Amino acid sequence: MAEIIVVTSGKGGVGKTTTSASIATGLARRGKKVAVIDFDVGLRNLDLIMGCERRVVYDFVNVVNGEASLKQALIKDKRFDNLHVLAASQTRDKDALTKEGVEKVLKDLDADGFDYIVADSPAGIEKGAYLAMYYADKAVVVVNPEVSSVRDSDRILGLLASKTKRAEEGERVQEFLLLTRYSPARVEKGEMLSVTDVEEVLGLKAVGVIPESTDVLNASNKGEPVILEANSDAASAYEDAVARLLGEERPMRFTTPEKKGFFSKMFGG
Repeated sequence: MAEIIVVTSGKGGVGKTTTSASIATGLARRGKKVAVIDFDVGLRNLDLIMGCERRVVYDFVNVVNGEASLKQALIKDKRFDNLHVLAASQTRDKDALTKEGVEKVLKDLDADGFDYIVADSPAGIEKGAYLAMYYADKAVVVVNPEVSSVRDSDRILGLLASKTKRAEEGERVQEFLLLTRYSPARVEKGEMLSVTDVEEVLGLKAVGVIPESTDVLNASNKGEPVILEANSDAASAYEDAVARLLGEERPMRFTTPEKKGFFSKMFGG
């Protein structure tokens, strides 16, 4: 059975699509057959970050409406044969997706032998977000370490616990916290919530802490998931998060300020 991982948040702009792209790519790099789906009907950013925007002919809504087959709409990644992208529609209304249509696409992906389906959710609690989380087995809740992002994510946790298929069956979606744009130096100055602060408020353990980094924007501009950036702390942090999602033990890196060397202190570097 394909495992469905929703990447969600209460607030926009926290790094969900960057996270979806990197988790999907990280799983594919480990030999898993992966489909990543953009549920953000009307906006559509996943194909840009995956570097396949010019190859989109049919989209998720076309498949749901029976206007194209899943095979026609799935875009095979140029870097990994076992990674596929299903883009969102830029021209349709957010109500274009239906629960029955989404379920059929997920079942067809499962029948095609996919190991993982990563659902890139829109922010908030509208229909696309609800459908992205409804069939999930696991949820990665993406949070910036600031109060409004944490508060909005608390509401998402409430929906995961009550409005999903698993909740209806008396089970739980397995929830993971992923902190993005984390700056240990700012935490030390009291300008940002710490990992422990956010874990305590949300009652979740962090599966990953992604440091604040220009590599994320650079990778997006290149049309490449940041996890593929060589010598990047953000890439290493996403790689660690993927390993933990697969059940591996990894020490949590990038949570303490870098220690300055002797010469840096002397010369102010």
